[in-house]
Amino acid sequence: MAQTNHTASLKVLFATSEALPFIKTGGLADVSGSLPAALRARGHDVRLILPAYPMALRKAGEVTTVATLNLPGIKEVIYLLESQLHNINAHVYLVSAHEHFDRGGNPYTNLAGTDWGDNPERFALLCRVISLLAKDQAGLHWQPDIVHCNDWQTGLVPLFLSDRSNISNIPAIVFTIHNLCFQGIFDRAAFKRLKLPESLWNPQGIEYHGDFSFLKSGILFSNCVNTVSPTYAKEVCLPKLGCGFDGMLAQLGDRFSGILNGIDYKEWNPATDPYIAHNYDIESFANKTANKLVLQEAFGLPKDTQAMLFGYVGRVTAQKGVDLILSVLPQLLNNQITKHKVQVVFQGFGDAVLEQELRTVAKQYPNQVGVNVEHKIDEQQAHLVEAGSDCFLMPSHFEPCGLTQLYSLRYGTVPIVHNTGGLADTIIDASLDNLAQGIATGFVFEHPDSEGLWYALKQAMQMYTYAPDTWQKLALNGMQQNFSWDRSATRYEELYLQAIANNKLII
Repeated sequence: MAQTNHTASLKVLFATSEALPFIKTGGLADVSGSLPAALRARGHDVRLILPAYPMALRKAGEVTTVATLNLPGIKEVIYLLESQLHNINAHVYLVSAHEHFDRGGNPYTNLAGTDWGDNPERFALLCRVISLLAKDQAGLHWQPDIVHCNDWQTGLVPLFLSDRSNISNIPAIVFTIHNLCFQGIFDRAAFKRLKLPESLWNPQGIEYHGDFSFLKSGILFSNCVNTVSPTYAKEVCLPKLGCGFDGMLAQLGDRFSGILNGIDYKEWNPATDPYIAHNYDIESFANKTANKLVLQEAFGLPKDTQAMLFGYVGRVTAQKGVDLILSVLPQLLNNQITKHKVQVVFQGFGDAVLEQELRTVAKQYPNQVGVNVEHKIDEQQAHLVEAGSDCFLMPSHFEPCGLTQLYSLRYGTVPIVHNTGGLADTIIDASLDNLAQGIATGFVFEHPDSEGLWYALKQAMQMYTYAPDTWQKLALNGMQQNFSWDRSATRYEELYLQAIANNKLII
């Protein structure tokens, strides 16, 4: 493959617990499916590794066994499978361990939504296999320059690679935190079952308030650590959003940074999207309205092109601000601002209590609220929500980066967001000054409470109803923004080189 940049070609092992198109529970899968491809397009040898969950195997197409592994203390034989999926521009390795990954539910929980009790063992096994590949001890005759670990599920990889007694050429390690709230915390008994070094059971090691943390291991033993937006990187170094890790992250200094996520503009392109009924672009923006009718039908709502339609796609959790949406829904649905009805559609899964509250509201307002709450994101319907909605709700209390607001911009669906994390880095408020300068892309509110969200909703409804030309300019301005992966991939190249330099200092 011809190289398209001036950075020397790097060999990268990209380690994750989920990735599109194999399996998805959240934004990590989007990133893991897009960033490796963007790096490959820039001339790097990137290889993706994740567990061989049943759904991942179904999506993988034809697979080939490329290695058979026996791990100390693990009774079952582990197979490393390579996917031959032709539309993935990278080598993809699937870790097949029947007792650990061949089960129902999603990667982390059972069908009832409860965490698997053996999650420490499951992801420690994944980490051990990754570390074998990193040391070129899996029989593939390939060793990466960089191991790029993602979230707590891969947090023990840096620990397993910290022992240089038997091998000196250990790859550099980058550890990306996609959401600091998920820390992989387990008890002392799990620590013993994993046979981790007793020397690490202390506050300077991976012990964490009487338990231990996979995430802490990832932070402690990596050459560079980053999170997924510059603003979130600053926020987590302070107690309010640091989740107990603020001091540790702040002490990393220039080893810690924030790199904004991008999106795949081939996958998310309203002009060519195969998931939507009516394609459109800036020149044919009027075609977007036809998707609204399809979306209304899909959610059992009355077809009405004049209704102002709000969409939500994502985890149904308080973090995402679903509690705030519920608190203002009666006001929104019964408001007197819009000349026509307001409709709201929700697609996602998460907290059982919030899911039930959404179902209850949908029963109370059957002509205005549509709800599809499942145990996984329906990718096709997610695209339809973006294409058919007028406005996208994303009032997260905090948001490391967020991707759905970027999809919304791409589809001319105006985002309403809280001024935090990646939302602050990507959405420009529709203030009078910003509108006059032609730079506004959405509605941003400062305080994550009902009053703040309701103020933004009123602003949006008034513009949609009484200034349709301004609304269209706002939507079209969003469609012209560039949040492709290419810019972010350049920043990851720089981070990889920094990690390699830091790794040489250790050697």
